[in-house]
Amino acid sequence: MSLTKTITIEPVTRIEGHAKITIHLDDKGSVSDARFHVNEFRGFEKFCEGRLMWEMPGITSRICGICPASHLVTSAKAGDDILAIGIPETAEKLRRMLTLGQWTQSHALSFFHLSSPDFLLGFDSEPAKRNIFGLMDGHKDFIRRGIRLRKFGQEIIETLGGRRIHTPWAVAGGVREPLGVKERDHLLTWIPEAKETTFLALDTLKKIHEKFAQDIPNYGNFRSLYVGLVGEDGRLEYYGGKLRVRDGNGNTIADQLEPREYQKYFGEHSETWSYLKFPYYKPLSYKKGMYRVGPLARLNVCDYIETPLAEAERKVFNGLTGNLDVMNNSFYYHYARLIEILFAVEKIEMLLNDPVILSEDIRSKAMINRREGVGVCEAPRGVLFHHYHVDDDGVIQKVNMLIATAQNNLAMNRTIRQLAMQYLDGATITEGLLNRIEAGIRCYDPCLSCSTHAIGQMPLLVQLVDAGNKVVAERRRR
Repeated sequence: MSLTKTITIEPVTRIEGHAKITIHLDDKGSVSDARFHVNEFRGFEKFCEGRLMWEMPGITSRICGICPASHLVTSAKAGDDILAIGIPETAEKLRRMLTLGQWTQSHALSFFHLSSPDFLLGFDSEPAKRNIFGLMDGHKDFIRRGIRLRKFGQEIIETLGGRRIHTPWAVAGGVREPLGVKERDHLLTWIPEAKETTFLALDTLKKIHEKFAQDIPNYGNFRSLYVGLVGEDGRLEYYGGKLRVRDGNGNTIADQLEPREYQKYFGEHSETWSYLKFPYYKPLSYKKGMYRVGPLARLNVCDYIETPLAEAERKVFNGLTGNLDVMNNSFYYHYARLIEILFAVEKIEMLLNDPVILSEDIRSKAMINRREGVGVCEAPRGVLFHHYHVDDDGVIQKVNMLIATAQNNLAMNRTIRQLAMQYLDGATITEGLLNRIEAGIRCYDPCLSCSTHAIGQMPLLVQLVDAGNKVVAERRRR
């Protein structure tokens, strides 16, 4: 007689990709482990081989429809490295603005569309209504504002690149088209509303912190390393800069690491039960070298933010860390995202008001000068690496992409285990447990399409596995 019980849950889960979770019990029935399985694969790295280096920005922007601009810019930077040239000042500033537009639209999607139903309706609310449509009854203006904030980020991408997703605008050596006065002035009209909406979101989140004060400590609250880009003076960086590594006590253990040499510092481990790799910090070995990237990590590793409103909010954020200099609770990824939106809006305004932004000097040209190139930028979910090997004609021989979601993989697994240990009652997978596990994953805003290059629907399967490796309970979202 089978002990397996299957319960179907609707609607689809609010993550970007396809995943399964198994919770493993010991002989006493207690949680011993939890695994986040990513079980689809498409293989972008392999089928890029044989293509021309010049094509790579346009090709890799199609890895993901959520953050195509990040792959576009990172790929173009790898091309710059292969050409061994500097790009014009205007081109860099336009690329920076595109990156910030990507941050704005992606962070707004994460907070308003994917996570706010949990916060505003409750983790145990009715599943069929716990989504953005269910919020329309009592929170219509809040959701409308979130949609428009995301639209602002999308309009930046569309204005610069000609379309909102999969734009081929950034290229090795710079960008294809300049920004016009009319387009600049139009984007500036968005700034007051974007700031107002971001402050509304921040105020809402602070009330959420009070409402769920008992739950928050269970959402990925552990010490790890943090990795992100910083400027020479330690400021928050998102396009240039060098890598900094801090530990869970706030100590800087490595600083100003050269991004081109990332493979000296970061290894990529594989497990048989997931297509998603497990990157780690090499000096501390696998698992001990677990690190987090993304908004929480960026705020933990930087010394300050260059824009005044975001810097003021960062100081408030830092006041929540207690006697440590870093925030180790993954629930605060949400707070960090909103601070980054505020920074992005402020910095976009600064760039739009810079006369250099309208220059038509936007591209440098050269031939292949190196057989290898690395591009790095901060994608919404964390630091992103593109590493290309080419021949003398610029034909791609080998590609490696170190994706932000993969770099959070060990931490996501640790978070799921922590939540299962706290909320699993016996051998029953309740709706509350299922959604809290999902919410724990959503703290990291994983993009599984990016990290495994997956295709398909977004179901989540949770299985409870006893010490004899038998599935004793199962619950599925389709």
